[in-house]
Amino acid sequence: MPLVIKISSTSYTLLGDDGVIMENCRLKGSLRIKGFRTTNPVAVGDVVDISVQSDGSVWITGIRKRDNYIIRRATNLSSESQIIAANIDQAALLVTLHHPVTLTTFVDRFLFNAECYHVPACLIFNKSDIYSAEELEELEMWCKLYSSLGYGVFVISAANGTGIDALRSAFSGKTVLLAGNSGVGKSTLLNSLAGVELARTADLSQAHEQGMHTTTFSEMHLLPDCRIIDTPGVRGFGLLDIDRHEVGGYFPEIRHFAKQCKYDDCTHTNEPKCAVREALQNNYIAQSRWESYISILGDAQQSKYR
Repeated sequence: MPLVIKISSTSYTLLGDDGVIMENCRLKGSLRIKGFRTTNPVAVGDVVDISVQSDGSVWITGIRKRDNYIIRRATNLSSESQIIAANIDQAALLVTLHHPVTLTTFVDRFLFNAECYHVPACLIFNKSDIYSAEELEELEMWCKLYSSLGYGVFVISAANGTGIDALRSAFSGKTVLLAGNSGVGKSTLLNSLAGVELARTADLSQAHEQGMHTTTFSEMHLLPDCRIIDTPGVRGFGLLDIDRHEVGGYFPEIRHFAKQCKYDDCTHTNEPKCAVREALQNNYIAQSRWESYISILGDAQQSKYR
């Protein structure tokens, strides 16, 4: 069945079973009005049904069931979310400790989102070649924290190629969603993985040390060993229909200690005999992760995260 590999504002690009690329495909109007709770009924990575017209035009008429997906908060207030990509084998977040700074809350929300939608996740720490000795110590601390939670961790320099071979091996045969804040080097990494220039790169904005947006739409790049879905710079992630009592279950360390709480529906905030808060006090749970949990818990309670 055809696979959606690129979306622009008005059309879709599909990859057929025979390897033929079909450009300028359109979406059947009825798909737009079936009560989808997202701004985009079709996402990169979707497997679709098509109808080829007598004039050669191709129309998307249906969407096959997704194995999983990743979403972000919609900018259009009339819809709840936007699907970034579907049918993903690996969600990879590109992170820079500095130049620009990636906040731990952003990292944890990405991992939380991946956990919720059953997508294996990993972190790629980029720009290791420009860090000071103190920054490298901080990087080691981050790596130890997230690897201890079961997430894959890679340290690379997309600019000089350090760690690229290991990353390419880890991605072999997979469809990988590559996400990250603007300026962390997604385009440079993509070009390094491909061995050719596939994506434009841009310098950081000196005013705010944020990247200039070089990707304006999602696109799947067909590399020799894997498929990489490149996304626009993402500043926020969202969820659909999550109850605040479920939030802790998507943090591996909280999920582990929650089994010992007195109450099955413990939110780990003010309930008595809470094993999670005890673990936090004993430094078995990182303070940064706890703060991320509390932040997401608050969003779920106020329906900001839906």
